[in-house]
Amino acid sequence: MNTDDLEWFVALAEAPHMTRAAEQLNTTQPTLSRSLARLEHEIGAPLFDRVNRRLRLNASGEILLQHARRSLLELRSATEQIRSARDPDRGTVRLAFLHSVATWLAPELIRGFRARAPQVQFVLTQAATYELENLVAEGVVDLAVTGPRPDTADLAWHPIHTEELCLVVPRDHRFAGRARVGIEAAAGEPFIMLGPDFGLRKITDDLLARAGVDPVVAFESAEIATMESLAAAGLGVTVVPRPRPHRADPNAAYIPLTDDEAHRELGLVWSPARPESPVVGRFRSFVVTERWETL
Repeated sequence: MNTDDLEWFVALAEAPHMTRAAEQLNTTQPTLSRSLARLEHEIGAPLFDRVNRRLRLNASGEILLQHARRSLLELRSATEQIRSARDPDRGTVRLAFLHSVATWLAPELIRGFRARAPQVQFVLTQAATYELENLVAEGVVDLAVTGPRPDTADLAWHPIHTEELCLVVPRDHRFAGRARVGIEAAAGEPFIMLGPDFGLRKITDDLLARAGVDPVVAFESAEIATMESLAAAGLGVTVVPRPRPHRADPNAAYIPLTDDEAHRELGLVWSPARPESPVVGRFRSFVVTERWETL
């Protein structure tokens, strides 16, 4: 099966319009049509239904798309590993990380490593905790910086940094002058939370449960910065990692929590079942052996 035909099929499936896919691939529509016909002949079944001059992936196409993506990913991974084995100083690391570490921890890891291996390239992805674990498990990325520790035994984990958690309130809130506060003190406040699948949400839910607090969730967000802004505006309180000094919302007060479990542990995640290129192994070793607690 021709690799180019598979790549063109995936592009066509993701943009189910022949003209648009041809433009993206920098080829002509007749050439793309011949590629699809060749692939359908080899498979022995049509892969798209033609509906109102548009292509709609059918059941056979859905099956092939799933396997084509996986096959192309494996081929790219093999190519990268071979290149890395020949020249480990010029390989590629596919690194994913939480949105909340995009402005400090992730850049520091990359900057520190590239000081030693300046020719290494990084392909970067940002996502939520549950998405990061899936990306690593499926081999889409080599490594991920996430937290808390994954529940599954299929992924390896090494802690690299611990963040203190704070209650965020407006600057004129009655808690604003306190040095520390127990989360139970906020029992009567509306809470601003991340969605249920986020790692920080699970930590917050556990803190509240231990304190016997059944929170009223006023708003759910997908971004910590949004939660901070809403809390600063007086729309509720929220729990977030202590921000870097230059990243804090100027209209909010960040009060450390007294609970011993009020922290988020960040770590590096990888799949031991998947082969690792020399450059990925070198970067992983660098991250787990350096100290990042002073960041």
